[in-house]
Amino acid sequence: MYHALWRDWYLPAALPALEKLFFSQVPAKARVLDLCCGSGHVTTELVRRGYLVTGIDSSVELIALAKKDLQGVDLRVQDARELHLEGPYDAAISTFDSLNHILSLDELTEVFCGVHRLLSPNGGMLVFDMNLEQAYSTDHRRWTVDLSDDSVSLIRGTYNVETKKASTELIWFVKSPTSDVWKQHRSMVEQRCYTKTQIVSALRNASFMNVEAVAAMDAGVGADLGFGRIFFVVRR
Repeated sequence: MYHALWRDWYLPAALPALEKLFFSQVPAKARVLDLCCGSGHVTTELVRRGYLVTGIDSSVELIALAKKDLQGVDLRVQDARELHLEGPYDAAISTFDSLNHILSLDELTEVFCGVHRLLSPNGGMLVFDMNLEQAYSTDHRRWTVDLSDDSVSLIRGTYNVETKKASTELIWFVKSPTSDVWKQHRSMVEQRCYTKTQIVSALRNASFMNVEAVAAMDAGVGADLGFGRIFFVVRR
């Protein structure tokens, strides 16, 4: 469902910021870590631009989808909190608020420590985006419905101000290719909202001292994606 609905949505919307903050700063043939690469939406663009890419994601299913489209690319099932890779990498990137899925500040710091260890000490760079609380304020328990001939999906988001947790509820029905039987699937995806100060503190605790924060809309991203989203550019 993720691959079908968001495959062609994030990258075009985020491209102005990625051009400014990442692509213009990292030369072709650089060794790049795509952290939480999912089914390879942004990974495909990294490969197209000539980077030597390693993509990791904790989802076996999403990595399997990525491998279908990106044969020969180094794609691995790994948890971002426990990276088992050989550095150094010239740059790392994590997109589409993937790091909001890390549900504690201590674990977010672990992610940053792992990336810091893998980056080149000669200016290795990490670029990532995360949602601040503003971004979750538009979730009002309304269902969004997407219809096609062989699938129906329903999505709604909620946000708890007290716990700073956001939940996305997904229900989808997929038609059997050989009959009129429809199979139902359900999933609940959680995110944690951090403040800019908390994120910067976690980066500094992971020994990243050179930290720049750029509001997505200031980097050219439209309001649909950019509202409440912030990009971070950090260097070793």
